[in-house]
Amino acid sequence: MSLGTFEYPLPINEPVLNYAPGSPERTRLKQVLGELKSQVVDVPMVIGGQDVRSENTGEIRPPHETAHLLGRYHKGNADHVRQAIDAALAAKAAWMEMSWESRANIFLRAADLIATKYRPYMNGTTMLGQSKNAYQAEIDSACEIIDFLRFNVHFLSEIYKQQPISSPGVKNRMEYRPLEGFVLAVTPFNFTAIGGNLPTSPAMCGNVVVWKPANTQIYSAQMFMRVLREAGLPDGVINLVFVDGPTVGEVCFNHRDFAGVHFTGSTGVFNNMWKTIGANMANYKSYPRIVGETGGKDFVVIHKSTDVDVAVTALVRGAFEYQGQKCSAASRAYLPGCKSDEIKAKLVETVKGLKMGPVDDFSNFVNAVIDEKSFDSIVSYIERAKNDPAAKIIVGGGYDKSKGFFIEPTVIEVSDPKWVTMCEEIFGPVLTVYTFDCKKFEETLDLVNETSPYALTGSILANDRAAVELATRKLRNAAGNFYVNDKPTGAVVGQQPFGGARASGTNDKAGSALNLYRWLSARTIKETFVPPTDYRYPFLQES
Repeated sequence: MSLGTFEYPLPINEPVLNYAPGSPERTRLKQVLGELKSQVVDVPMVIGGQDVRSENTGEIRPPHETAHLLGRYHKGNADHVRQAIDAALAAKAAWMEMSWESRANIFLRAADLIATKYRPYMNGTTMLGQSKNAYQAEIDSACEIIDFLRFNVHFLSEIYKQQPISSPGVKNRMEYRPLEGFVLAVTPFNFTAIGGNLPTSPAMCGNVVVWKPANTQIYSAQMFMRVLREAGLPDGVINLVFVDGPTVGEVCFNHRDFAGVHFTGSTGVFNNMWKTIGANMANYKSYPRIVGETGGKDFVVIHKSTDVDVAVTALVRGAFEYQGQKCSAASRAYLPGCKSDEIKAKLVETVKGLKMGPVDDFSNFVNAVIDEKSFDSIVSYIERAKNDPAAKIIVGGGYDKSKGFFIEPTVIEVSDPKWVTMCEEIFGPVLTVYTFDCKKFEETLDLVNETSPYALTGSILANDRAAVELATRKLRNAAGNFYVNDKPTGAVVGQQPFGGARASGTNDKAGSALNLYRWLSARTIKETFVPPTDYRYPFLQES
């Protein structure tokens, strides 16, 4: 029974702690890092609220310190996926009937738990498991996931308020139902916040979820699951399984009750999902919702009116924070010929000063890439640049995986604007720069637009307002998140809803109400107070 209409006002973004020397948050985080490293954690799957273990385990090791063992996780199989689906469907009726205020308060409590008790643990597991420095972890596994939880409650409460008009003698209302069936959430390694948002946003709408995180994000995923359980999430609403992608797809995409997928990952995987779902349409109760954010080949265009220090700062932060392992990372840059030498000289000097090493040394700006497979892939692009006269490495290019997967921040200069590293997603600390004729700024914008199949993020740096306006117009479809005089990374929930189009995904804008609409199925109800008793309309009368 509803005893009131409850308000969830627009929240403010969670303040970012700075972890400066002597700060209490720095002291506490270092304590927790030591605590986490002193133990070997056993990580079960969570199905129907029960810890599920298997005889097949995998190891969790820091990418920057591969000799150290953080824990072991229990690998699942197809049977575990089926159990997760069954548990989700068994929990569905009670969850969707729970009052909105009770459902909302579970996620608001989770946000407060992360903001207080669990903040150093969410950040610590992210730092160690995904090789993020303290600041990159703070903006991700603390602030962004807190914001997702709080803002989504607000956005959903606003959606529920949206009602149709009524006419005399008729009352119309709109119900926003969850989807019929279960939702599959497939989450990546690079953002703990994405790992938290992809299962919780459908769940908040009353859906039940099977959650498959990347194996390289399990260490922080299990910590977030611990928060949800402490916050009171009912058993079976979100089920955490550690299964390979093909297996989870085979089971879920062939299930009659499959209702949707919330995905972040590679374009190739997402394309295959879409194809498989399309081929199985006859099996489903409803058309599944397919929501995905995939790759990017994100650009920075620098106009001749730009300050050199502004340009270099945007390139260094945009390309090399979190080792370039952001979907939004600056990966290709276009330098104006009249300032190119000055920008490159300052860029080389700055990159040479970046310190690289493990995350528990807070002076390190750059840490390790996520795993050996990624390391080898990134190195192959660097080696190709070293051996092709069409490319030149102007800084960086070194790498070493003897103790961790370390790759130096690398800048490649090319004379061909469509050389391979200007076009293909690398997902590592590699920035490619191309110098254009200052008199051909507009033609260069056309080049930017047509070079990559992706359209995720991009930025224009210019003090000339006409240049800003021209770039904003001509690059309208080249990026779903477009930045003026800033790096192309760092979207904030509620401020810059995130997502791109073309080969970058469905552009359903995580961090806004747009995403939540995808997990709702509206029902219109018309109630007539005094029904007619005669079928005849006045026009039927002859006189």
